[in-house]
Amino acid sequence: MKNYIATSLTLLCLTAGITAFLWTANPKPAAAHCQVPCGIYDDSARITRLREDATTIAKAIDNIQKLSGSTDAQSINQMIRWVNTKEQHASHIISVVAEYFLTQKVKPVAKGAEGYEAYLQELADHHGVMSAAMKTKQKPEAAAVEALNKAIDALSGHYK
Repeated sequence: MKNYIATSLTLLCLTAGITAFLWTANPKPAAAHCQVPCGIYDDSARITRLREDATTIAKAIDNIQKLSGSTDAQSINQMIRWVNTKEQHASHIISVVAEYFLTQKVKPVAKGAEGYEAYLQELADHHGVMSAAMKTKQKPEAAAVEALNKAIDALSGHYK
């Protein structure tokens, strides 16, 4: 009986320890918004965040260009970090447009129904932001960020 209790306690402690380790070693990031129909939306805050992401991408591209051609380890390290930052912010823009705006805010309109043309324009504007964000990943150029900012401006017209 003593062996059974000792084994059970050991397994319990081991399970608790592994669970605690997994929770702290692999934390899940908090999401900005759930995907349930709660009706709590702050579209202008998301547009502001898209603009902040675009500004960060612009700064990253500027620093990438300044560091390109440098061959010392510190410069290469910094350039890699700026590239990673640029990629993360572009991915965030794509994610917000896809997961927040397109799945929760844009409502389909049947072809031939009233508002169909406006719906198509709305889809095109959302796609424009996603495409422009993707291009900032491909081209570390100021022109790519300018196109992204114009696309965000067009999108913001739907959320005032």
